[in-house]
Amino acid sequence: MKVNPNLLAPCGLYCGACGIYFADKHNNEKLKQKLGAFYGMKPESLKCDGCMSDNRIVFCQSCKIRGCTTEKGISGCHECSEFPCDNIKNFPFKVAIPFMLRSTSFRKEKTDAEWVKWEEKNWKCKVCGAPTFRGAKRCHECGNELPSIPK
Repeated sequence: MKVNPNLLAPCGLYCGACGIYFADKHNNEKLKQKLGAFYGMKPESLKCDGCMSDNRIVFCQSCKIRGCTTEKGISGCHECSEFPCDNIKNFPFKVAIPFMLRSTSFRKEKTDAEWVKWEEKNWKCKVCGAPTFRGAKRCHECGNELPSIPK
């Protein structure tokens, strides 16, 4: 499995399961409208190639977690003895914290490829297999109701 290093967010929020990344890469204008309204941004500005890329949305450009891991010379919170620290506990989007905690705990014992495979499996519709994203309520392909945190 080839892993895209740009999608390996240090905080544990795998970028391949991000709604903004999903909307951008799938040209989903309806989702861009919805996310733009939620984040107070123009839908056309919702373009992102992942946390570790040079093309990040404004929120990710100023991420304290990315800066912290870079400063410590580690690839992510899964390598940090201080996890979960105040950067995680005080993350500005509270809804993301349970995902960070769950994912980072899993990632500690895995390779990047194993972690990505696990994340991608978690964010697929269990009925039709279509890729989904964190926060999706229903599958965009078949309409199946999705769990808020996959098991």
